[in-house]
Amino acid sequence: MEYREIVAVTGIPGLFQLLTTKSDGAVVRSVADKTTKFISARKHNVTPLESIEVYTTGENIRLDAVFGSMLKQEETYPSAEVKTSDNNAIRGYFKQILPEMDEDRVYVSDMKKMLRWYDLLKSNDLLRFEAEVPAEGVAEGETTTEVAAQAETAENPA
Repeated sequence: MEYREIVAVTGIPGLFQLLTTKSDGAVVRSVADKTTKFISARKHNVTPLESIEVYTTGENIRLDAVFGSMLKQEETYPSAEVKTSDNNAIRGYFKQILPEMDEDRVYVSDMKKMLRWYDLLKSNDLLRFEAEVPAEGVAEGETTTEVAAQAETAENPA
């Protein structure tokens, strides 16, 4: 399971791995308890985490960048507990992690959801955001940095 396969489903708490789509819905597996279920397209919307952005005072930031910032700063600013922290503590945590977040458009309920998702992804070792799909012209097992270095060497031989 990879981060790019993870989706949120409206009306159902938690995160899911998208297994397959059908014309009338999707088959998903819960990240938390690994149960598989059919999600009707008439009742629910399925949103990939890759496509979710957080409002900021400038350009919006993708959710994986927020999770990456939370992971990087975890030792300095431990994650706020969703169940025990009050709204001001959660707002304070996000001011430290993402100072440019637009507090008028990002509600505390959204912040709590991001914290729950972060904890769920971390407990399932899904917080790896490197480019997992090889770029065009990149051989399997080769990084895009290696390809860029090879291209630069070919353009500027010594």
